[in-house]
Amino acid sequence: MKKAYRYVLFLALSVVLILSACGKGGDTTKSDNNKTAKSDAKGGTLNVGIAEAPEGNFQSIFAGSTGDSGVIDYFNDSLIEVDDHLQIKPKILSWEKHKDNDLTYTFKIKKGIKWQDGNPLTINDWIFTLETIADPDYDGPRYSSVDIIKGAEEKHKGQAQNISGIKKIDDYTAELTFKEHKANNLLALWTSAPISEKIFKNIPVKDMAKSDAVRKHPIGIGPYKVKNIVDGESIELVKNKDYWQGEPKLDKINLRVVEQTSMTQALEKGDIDMASITAPIAKEIKDSGSSNLKLLESPSTSYAIIGFVLNDYDKKSQKIGKERPKYQNKKLRQAMAYAINRKEWIDAFFYGYGKPLNGLIPSAHWSGAKKGDVKEYEYNVKKAKKLLDEAGYKDKDGDGWREDPDGKPFVVKLKHYSGSNPTFEPRSSALKGYWEKVGLKTKVEMEEFGKYSSDLEKADKDIEVYFRSWSQGADPDPSDLYKSTALWNESRYNNPKADKLLNEALDSKVVGDSNKKRKEKYLEWQKIMAEDVPVIPLVELKDVTVVNNRVKNFEVSLKGSNPIYEWTVEDKK
Repeated sequence: MKKAYRYVLFLALSVVLILSACGKGGDTTKSDNNKTAKSDAKGGTLNVGIAEAPEGNFQSIFAGSTGDSGVIDYFNDSLIEVDDHLQIKPKILSWEKHKDNDLTYTFKIKKGIKWQDGNPLTINDWIFTLETIADPDYDGPRYSSVDIIKGAEEKHKGQAQNISGIKKIDDYTAELTFKEHKANNLLALWTSAPISEKIFKNIPVKDMAKSDAVRKHPIGIGPYKVKNIVDGESIELVKNKDYWQGEPKLDKINLRVVEQTSMTQALEKGDIDMASITAPIAKEIKDSGSSNLKLLESPSTSYAIIGFVLNDYDKKSQKIGKERPKYQNKKLRQAMAYAINRKEWIDAFFYGYGKPLNGLIPSAHWSGAKKGDVKEYEYNVKKAKKLLDEAGYKDKDGDGWREDPDGKPFVVKLKHYSGSNPTFEPRSSALKGYWEKVGLKTKVEMEEFGKYSSDLEKADKDIEVYFRSWSQGADPDPSDLYKSTALWNESRYNNPKADKLLNEALDSKVVGDSNKKRKEKYLEWQKIMAEDVPVIPLVELKDVTVVNNRVKNFEVSLKGSNPIYEWTVEDKK
C-alpha cells in the first residue's frame, strides 16, 4: 500500500507506525541494512510498537498525521502505487488520457475486489470519496486533491450538487476532466484509500470524521481487518482472508502504544517485534549491542523547520490577513538562521541519522536542492550579530538583551509540541541557547500536539515562532505547505513571485512533461525562500526501523516498505 496523498505531519519526530510503501521519493536502499531474511512461514502474531497514540482519524480523507495514516495502511489500500523513481503506476485504478481532450481521462477500477463487509468495490466508491472531499461540509485536510477537478470548486462553494467534471460510465468506469493543464494532475488527484459509499452515504458529511465508521469500526479493502480499538492504547487487526492480492501470511497484527522511555526495553524483552524509531532510540539500541535486534535504515524525505508566523490567516476562507509586525524584518530572520549551529544541533539530537537541510525539498527527492544550489545559513555568530545591529535590534539599556528598533523589550517566543521523545525539551533549549548567544532573549513553551497543530492552522495569536516537521510525498510540489493561501503554509508567508513560480512548475504549458524544467522552477522558488527565510530549514532525516529476529520478509526503502501482506514471523523451534 502507498500513500497517494502528498504530505503528512511527521508526528512529533517520534516513533510512528511503519508505513507500507509510502509514496516518498528518489532512490531506494539496496543493501542488507534495509531488510530482514526471507521465510515461507505463515500464521502467528506481529506486535508493532508506536510511541504516540493515533488521533483516531482512521479514514485517509480525514487523516493528517502519520500516526493515523499508518494505522489505515494495515486495513485499507491506496488505488495506485509508485515505482522506485516516484512515478505513479496503476494498481487498483488505471487511467488513459483522451486523444481529443488532454484534460479528460478515463479511469477504470479493477474488478473482483471486495470491501471487508463483503460488498464489491466499484467506481461508485471512488466517485463518492471525491464528492465527499468536495462537499462544503467537509473539514478534512484533503480538499486540494479534488480542487483540480472541473466543477469541484463550485460544489465546495455550495453552488452545485455534484462535481461536473466527473461522469460515471458504468460500475467500474468513469470519465474525469481536470480544470487546468497541470503537470501533477494525476499525482495530486485523490487516489489514496477510498471510503465505502454503502457505509458512509447515510452519514452527513459534517458528522463523518467523528462517526464510528471512522473512529471505532473502520473498514477498508486492505490485508487486515480492524477487530478492536482501545483509544490511546492499542489496535488489534486480524487477517482479511479474502484480500484481493492473496491471503496475508500473518494471522494477527497488534499495534501497541509504548512510551519512548520504555521502547528499548519492550523490544529487548520481545513485548514488541518492530517499531519505526527516532534517533535517540536507535542510538540506545545500537549501543546495547543486542544480538536479537536489527536496525534497518532507509533514505527519507522527512524534514524539520523553524517557522515565523508573519501574517494573520482566516482558515475558513483560506485568506491571508494583515501583517504581524514582530518578525517582518528579513534581517532578523536571517540572523536567527545564522545563529543556529545546525551541525552541532543535529549531531547532539539525531546521532548520525540526520543532516542539514539545504532547501525546502529534501535532497533525497529528485527535485530536491543539493548543497550549493541555494543560499545556506552556515553557523556564523559574527554575521548574526551584524545583521541584528543593522536591523536595529540592539542592547540599549545594557541588560545583555537586545531591544527592538523602537527600544522596547524583545523576546523570541518559541513553541514546540510536547511528546514522549526525550529530546524535545533539550533540543528546544539548545535553540534558545543559540539565539541568546547573539543577544535575543528567548522563551520556550511546550504544547500538546493537537492544540499546537490547531493553533498553527488558524494562526493563533499566541504562536510566533514554531518548530514543525513534514514528510514529503511522491509529488515534489510544495504548494500545500508554502503557497500563500494553503492551510499548512503555517508561516502565512505571502509572496506573489514565489506563488507564481509554484504555479509555473505545475503548468504543463510551461514545463510540459519535463521533470528537469519542474526542478528548475522549484530551485528558483527555493532561492527566494532561502533569501526571505519565512522558515529556517533545519534537518532532513533517515528513517530507522528496528525489528527483532523473528520478523521476516520485511524491507524498507525511500518509498516505504514492501507490502504488509508479505510480512511474516518465524519463531525458533
